[in-house]
Amino acid sequence: MSSEVLVSRPHYDSRAVAQGILEKELPVKPEVPQLSSGSATAGYRSAKYTPGEWFSNYHTILQQASTDCNGGRTIQRESKTLYQDTEAETLDTQADGTRLLGNRLQEIHYWKSELQVHIDRLRTDTESLLALKKRLEKALDATETPYAISTDNLNCRARRLGPDLVRDPVEEELLKEVDLIRSVQALLKRTTAQVVSQIKMNREAKQTLELDWSDKYQAYNFDENSGRYSNMSPDTRHHPNSAAVQDQVSNCTSWTKFTQDNLSKALQEEQTTNSLRLLVVRVLQETTEDLTAQCSRVDRAFSQRCVELIEAKTQLEIKLAQILEQIGVQERNIVALQQAIHNKEAPLRVAQSRLYLRSLRPNMELCRDPPQLSLEGEVRQIDATLASLHQQLSEARGSLSHLEESRITLEKDINCKTHSLLIEREKCMTHRKRYPTISTLSGY
Repeated sequence: MSSEVLVSRPHYDSRAVAQGILEKELPVKPEVPQLSSGSATAGYRSAKYTPGEWFSNYHTILQQASTDCNGGRTIQRESKTLYQDTEAETLDTQADGTRLLGNRLQEIHYWKSELQVHIDRLRTDTESLLALKKRLEKALDATETPYAISTDNLNCRARRLGPDLVRDPVEEELLKEVDLIRSVQALLKRTTAQVVSQIKMNREAKQTLELDWSDKYQAYNFDENSGRYSNMSPDTRHHPNSAAVQDQVSNCTSWTKFTQDNLSKALQEEQTTNSLRLLVVRVLQETTEDLTAQCSRVDRAFSQRCVELIEAKTQLEIKLAQILEQIGVQERNIVALQQAIHNKEAPLRVAQSRLYLRSLRPNMELCRDPPQLSLEGEVRQIDATLASLHQQLSEARGSLSHLEESRITLEKDINCKTHSLLIEREKCMTHRKRYPTISTLSGY
């Protein structure tokens, strides 16, 4: 033992070591030589702690552990109180939100029902105006025949020779009839223009209500789905920016006023439509009565018609009816093409929206994969289809224009042929039998 040398060991704080914190190295101080029982250990300190240091070390550890436990218990009590309070507050807030959503759904349903009522009324009013417009157009077309008859009668009678060329009661009644027909035509045109304008106003008001109804329908579905959400719903997600105030957001007052203004405008158009409908019925009735009364007065001077002229004119009218039928078919074809073009808008929007969303894929995810190629092909196909439909629509409109020109040409030719035949045969009295009936003059 006398040959072994005792080496002093460094001093470490056991608590710091347990917490993973190494104590900084202290500067080494020269140790004072201690007296030792053996000459071999002279001038060195023993490597072991003293009993006082041992008791001080573990008492420090126990005291720190007690402090940490007390702090943990305090935080636990505060945490429990906090989450209990916030849980109750959150549930109350959620229940209040659900209740408000229910109230909002009732409001939306009420206004949506009001909008639907006025939409149906405007649709009915517009259909009735369209029927009246058709009657007016038919009545206006029907006045062409008596006008052509009257003028032709005058022209035929103007070729009378010698003493027979007199201003007799027949010619005076014919002149009155011509003036009356012109007045009736002007009145029917003005009334038709009013009806067309009102139809446009009704459609605009109806479109406004339908847009408002559509918005409320979507809002109702969103709020209904929102009201069905609960804490157990599996399809809820985090949307951090959803609580931010959006631009151009309306308040409850402006939201209600917007719908009320739309309904007030619709109600105004409904009242105007009712007044106009009564006016149109009265105009058709009065013009029909005036024309038939004047026709009766003129017919008292005539008693015959020419069968041959009726047959010639009937052939032209048959062809005119065919042209009018083709015009109707072509108009329906144009409407069908326009509907087909409109039906392509939704698939095009879907494809373009998909391409747009896929263009937002990050980094290497922005890949021209099969879905991308398929979507691009779909867009090209829809564009090509739309181009074909637009081309066909243009051709159909051109055909309709030609048919309208043919219709005008036939009507003019009917009058021309009638005039020529009447002049040739000088049978004005038989021509009078072509005068329209009461139902035709009324637009039926």
